[in-house]
Amino acid sequence: MKNMKKISIIALALAVLVSFGCSKDYLDTYPTSSTSPGTIFESTDAAAVAVNGLNKLMRRQYGAYGQGYNGEGTVRLYVGDYLGANLMKGNSTSFLNSANGNLYVSNTSSLGGYSWYYYYMVIGNANTLIKNIDEAEGTDGDRAYIKAQALCYRAYCYFNLVQIFGRRWSDGSDKPSCVLRLTGDEPDNLDRATSGEVYAQIYADLDEAISLFNKSGKANSRRDGYTMDLDVAYAIYARVALTREDWNNALKYAQLARKDYPLQSVADEKAGFCNPTSEWIWYQYGAEDETLYYYDYFAYAAYNAAASTVRNYPLLISRQLFDKIPTTDIRRAWWLDPAGYEGSFNTNTMKANAQNSKNKLWVYGQDYATQEGRAGILSNSCVFAYMNFKISNFAQPGIGHLCLFRSSEMLLVEAEAQYQLHNESAVRDLLMELNVTSKRDPAYTCDDKSGSALMDEIKFYRGVELWGEGFNWFDIKRWGDTISRKKYADGGNWMSQYAITITPNEKNNWTWCIPQSETNYNKGITSTAND
Repeated sequence: MKNMKKISIIALALAVLVSFGCSKDYLDTYPTSSTSPGTIFESTDAAAVAVNGLNKLMRRQYGAYGQGYNGEGTVRLYVGDYLGANLMKGNSTSFLNSANGNLYVSNTSSLGGYSWYYYYMVIGNANTLIKNIDEAEGTDGDRAYIKAQALCYRAYCYFNLVQIFGRRWSDGSDKPSCVLRLTGDEPDNLDRATSGEVYAQIYADLDEAISLFNKSGKANSRRDGYTMDLDVAYAIYARVALTREDWNNALKYAQLARKDYPLQSVADEKAGFCNPTSEWIWYQYGAEDETLYYYDYFAYAAYNAAASTVRNYPLLISRQLFDKIPTTDIRRAWWLDPAGYEGSFNTNTMKANAQNSKNKLWVYGQDYATQEGRAGILSNSCVFAYMNFKISNFAQPGIGHLCLFRSSEMLLVEAEAQYQLHNESAVRDLLMELNVTSKRDPAYTCDDKSGSALMDEIKFYRGVELWGEGFNWFDIKRWGDTISRKKYADGGNWMSQYAITITPNEKNNWTWCIPQSETNYNKGITSTAND
């Protein structure tokens, strides 16, 4: 595709120009508008700045698609959560068509088009790094370290593309998904690769990255959590292998990824998920001098954000999930429990009937927001039953560090892999570690769980622990499960418009078709359906 080809040639220079222009060490960049790929690859020092540019591309404003399009945070929220079964956005109907699966077949959907454009933007830049870094002046170790990072970025992006634009592994490994572009020199007219071919390339990239990290002598030498290193490669591999149903590799790499990242404390579980903790393996940097203003993920997700989209439409947990959380579990406090406040909120929208001191739920919600060290909410913030108090920001209007991988996820990957490998006692040990050893639920036990009930336990704790972090839709899709959203009268809390059932074989098999922005240029795609 001509546009993508141009991106792969010149956008890496742009990445350097837009990347992190302030005084912090990792933000240093070149102050000239004449930076070119040739300049970037004169030395490994310059190429290292370009790698930081890849990270910047994953967190910047993509205004052409509308407010809220901010890089990785958009995909995790708009795709990973809004399309799933565990999270809703207040009484908003803005995402009705996408959440109900009606846009999978649309080749003009901004969400589908954005996901395609965004990931190929990063891929194009990573390809340029991979292609040119071997000629940069510097040490072999530095070249290996930079190339390993670029390979990880490419693998990560292709993994997300194949999940969105390909079928689930169990019924679609031989079906077309996305276009494999690896050099920038491919013909304009290039057909889609199968999911199996894409996963094979992801594995090849990660295998090479791991080898290069080890050869570099800098495998785990990073000073921060936003730079790629060997543990990030392991974490990506674990997540990819789990989705590909490669249980042995999922187990192996999850164990490797989390070995130096102990589970976070109870205090950290309550701290708002906007600052790094002991278990954050890879995250995106956020700061007041690098704000995305009202585009940022936290401007849409953080309960204390000043953005009107949060004040009027906070994130809510599905009552169907919330009601299953034991009262002894500290994670239950991540959401506003409306028990005892029946009659104070609208049972279709979950919104307090009055947004002032005359309403008991509103008063309770405003007070609850300040308990146990919570950041508080603005006096003009609306209060809803089941509203989010898990995710906060540390500066306005929505600023925080965005975690992409953490050890709790890796533990749950390990548990699922152990289950599929028929090691049920290991699964129970891992669930005890997540809940009892970590003190998240000291009363937890799973001695009575086995078979499908044990797998349901893994699914449940993925839903609770990883809520709001962009996993739910991807999980349900790969499991081949059914989305079932219920109205309040039926035991749920979904607005009537969203209260539907979507089976795995409906709605284009939950597979987004190829955007028109690609097919306008790339005539090599023989079919845009999910086949």
